[in-house]
Amino acid sequence: MEWTKLFRSRGKGNADISGSYNFRCLSDTVTTSGVVGAERLSRLAEDGYSALINLLPDDSQHAVPDEKALVTGQGLRYVYIPVDWDAPARDDFDAFCAAMDTLDGGKVHIHCAANFRVSAFYGLYAAGRGTWSWQEAEANIRSLWNPEEFPAWKSLIDSVRAET
Repeated sequence: MEWTKLFRSRGKGNADISGSYNFRCLSDTVTTSGVVGAERLSRLAEDGYSALINLLPDDSQHAVPDEKALVTGQGLRYVYIPVDWDAPARDDFDAFCAAMDTLDGGKVHIHCAANFRVSAFYGLYAAGRGTWSWQEAEANIRSLWNPEEFPAWKSLIDSVRAET
């Protein structure tokens, strides 16, 4: 898959976060996406967000330079959990759950490169906490990608799901 070409061809339009690649509004307080861009991040506070969780490693070609400063400079909480696409770890998921559990009920945006990492982590989190059914979690993930095509992700998803 030619990621760079894919990202350039999609996710354009809105200057706010909703114009981000593979944007999803999951509730009144949770939105998710892939690549965001500095301009969209600079409007988070204006758009009512209180936190951002970034699952995209800083060394990704799609990372926003100085993302933390851009977000915290608006007075928002910034959580950085760099999830290796090829080796997602249970510790990463646990850190994500801890971050989500400490949010104050304000509006949060969660992003990575394509909304694949995010959809898996948020789906597992929401189903594990009883916010979503497992069917809803799976439907959200599969609306974006197929974990069966990525064995490391399938294994992590299956492992977390078996524990709950």
